[in-house]
Amino acid sequence: MTQKPKHNILRGLTSPFFMRLGVMCSGNGSNFENIVHSCPKHEVVLMVYNKKKAKAKRRADLLDIPSCYSKDEDEIIALFHAYNIDMIVMAGWMRIVTKKFCDEFPGRIINLHPSLLPKYKGLHAVEQALKAGETETGCSVHFVNEHLDSGAVIRQQTVPILPGDDVESLTRAIQQAEHQLLPLVINAL
Repeated sequence: MTQKPKHNILRGLTSPFFMRLGVMCSGNGSNFENIVHSCPKHEVVLMVYNKKKAKAKRRADLLDIPSCYSKDEDEIIALFHAYNIDMIVMAGWMRIVTKKFCDEFPGRIINLHPSLLPKYKGLHAVEQALKAGETETGCSVHFVNEHLDSGAVIRQQTVPILPGDDVESLTRAIQQAEHQLLPLVINAL
């Protein structure tokens, strides 16, 4: 029997609660695979992707995790209910979800974003940080609401912007930080 996650346990680093996770991806799926390997107390039971060429699909196949292509929010809601998902993790999901979606899973959706929110919401966060001349950026995990990257921030990790960094090198550095941060948050929920 699964127990619902407790959101006030974030001061600790491990959770006594087993969770059935649903992961939403649009691209490569490296954070999805990292969740599978780095969150052994929990089980990823479904991965939903919304781009037909998403490499995350291949990762799900190799990991023997059910996956489904869908752009239909009602279908995604039904799938997550059918799989009895405790927590939804948006890991590279490149679409805004509606209030209806958020209301179906209150307090049970988190998102990984490549900036230190509230700075640089939405697309091209890495480019925005570089263009602004920032000396540091990073990544954030936050609860999801119907507004773009506006839910309560759970935890952040800072990444320095080094002299000579470009979008590619900084993106790699942020992805390394994401691979540390996201499992830490999931394991603490």
